[in-house]
Amino acid sequence: MAKTPKKKSEARSLRTYLGLSFIAAVFVGLFVFYGTGGVTQAEGAFQRTLIWSGLTFITSLVTIATLALTVKENPGDPNEPMLK
Repeated sequence: MAKTPKKKSEARSLRTYLGLSFIAAVFVGLFVFYGTGGVTQAEGAFQRTLIWSGLTFITSLVTIATLALTVKENPGDPNEPMLK
């Protein structure tokens, strides 16, 4: 009986990386927008919010991808003990 090929881990998918980075960018964007005056002083708040959100998105995406490269997948059977 042939073994079925392993499915790519859901934790290492591109969608996960982009989703986590997007959440971090929105979180920082909200802090920057309301921390710089929000709607009452909106003249420069939108530009600062976009800049900080973009920087956060790129930085968190690179950081998450780099940290994911450091983790080695376990090729063994999960039902067998690793140490014998």
